[in-house]
Amino acid sequence: MNDIKKIVKRSGTSFFWSMRFLPKAKRNAMYTLYAFCRHIDDIIDGDNTVMSEKLELIQAWREEMDNIYDKKVPTTDIGRKIYKNCMRFKLPKAEFLRLINAISMDIPNPVQAPDMRKFQEYCRGVAGVPGNLSLRIFGCTDEDIIEKLSTSLGNALQITNILRDVKEDAQAGRLYIPRECLAQAGISSTSPADVVVNKNLSVAREKLAKIAEAEFQRADALIARLDKKTARPVRAIEAIYRRYFDMMQNRGWEIVSPKPKIGRLKKFSLAVRAYFSR
Repeated sequence: MNDIKKIVKRSGTSFFWSMRFLPKAKRNAMYTLYAFCRHIDDIIDGDNTVMSEKLELIQAWREEMDNIYDKKVPTTDIGRKIYKNCMRFKLPKAEFLRLINAISMDIPNPVQAPDMRKFQEYCRGVAGVPGNLSLRIFGCTDEDIIEKLSTSLGNALQITNILRDVKEDAQAGRLYIPRECLAQAGISSTSPADVVVNKNLSVAREKLAKIAEAEFQRADALIARLDKKTARPVRAIEAIYRRYFDMMQNRGWEIVSPKPKIGRLKKFSLAVRAYFSR
């Protein structure tokens, strides 16, 4: 388990600080969940694996989900840790598969200006799934709140990532800003290299930021319905992402680099303040 904890801590993820305050069983489940998400993401983003091998690895993980849930005999180290650390929280198999499918949207070709329907499907998979599973680990049992909150907060967090990483994504041939936002900004191209230098990119980013702002507000209303113990780690992670979002908004959406950065000590401070605020 220490190896997985090291992976999480070394990654610098904002989620690490919200995990630190959890009881051991929940903390280990969250470390395992994050390590799995990171592993799948690395398969897609890795430069050293040819496309056919990436597709094989993703398919192997779909089969590993069968091993975990149906056969009860996982074959990979992470799979065994999922079985050991996560199954006690009754995490749905369908959510893991939804995550795999969403992250796989970047193969064989990178996502470039998806329509809004595809964009929402992507966000629900790559960010909503971790939120859905995390809420179950934290102790939420209300299926309606789990679905609504994981969707709203997942959208807010993923849009924050997209707004923050737009230049870096473009360099990798990716463009996650929905084509509807581009069209509203008068941008007809869907080429990442062209869009990232377009003078109207700030308008498209601002349009997308308004969606994130509305999702943050919806998430806040739903978090208020959680019991205090369950809400604490959710508030901690939201506080860090909200700070990223506010930093970008305050400096102006025309600025794409350098990316806003929050140091480890500041992340810890934000997490502690949010965790124990109510």
